[in-house]
Amino acid sequence: MSEDKLSLAKRELTGKKVKSLREQGLIPSVVFGEGDPILTQSAYNETEKVLLSAGYHSPIDLDIAGKKQLALVKTVHVNPVKRTIENVEFQAINANEVVEATTPIEIVNFEQSDANKAHLVLSQIIDEIDIKAKPADLPEAIIVDASGLKTIDDDITIADLPLPKGVELADKELDPELAVANVYDPAQEAAEREAEAEADKAAEEARAAEAEAAAATEAAPAEEKAE
Repeated sequence: MSEDKLSLAKRELTGKKVKSLREQGLIPSVVFGEGDPILTQSAYNETEKVLLSAGYHSPIDLDIAGKKQLALVKTVHVNPVKRTIENVEFQAINANEVVEATTPIEIVNFEQSDANKAHLVLSQIIDEIDIKAKPADLPEAIIVDASGLKTIDDDITIADLPLPKGVELADKELDPELAVANVYDPAQEAAEREAEAEADKAAEEARAAEAEAAAATEAAPAEEKAE
């Protein structure tokens, strides 16, 4: 049983007609499973609250017109201008079967690390990862302890992710050395960027000088001929 619950009513409206549902404060949705997709709808505020809580990684207990169904959020369509939820797709799942889900990676305790004390900065490159587990074993997040980071040579890789019991990576071919986060020196990077900018400026000035010299050389014979 999931902590997130959502009641869905079956709907008849499809296509452009669903616009009237949104005007009534309802969100059209679809539940995919082994059989035919089920067209559904639900109250906007209630749905938004559940989606924010469950994300793409936590199972949701759906009540579809009185019938219980465990599901994961498959896709959320958002209006690009208003940023409001337009449509939701759910994937029906079985509590006893392994499913795939996208789970956030949360890095903690960096402020306690020697790297932070040395005024280095942590840059997270990968924010989420696809995992496989039974619904009850799906974690809300993969928590990584960064307190052991010390220098700019240190990083956090896929191999460093502490997967809970019963959880595995969905992509078995994922490079274990792929960086999830790394440490850098902002002062050093700023100095390198400044040096690159100065080098680019010098190269541009050199090209301009060459072009000016070439133009002068081409103009000289013409002047001599005119004399």
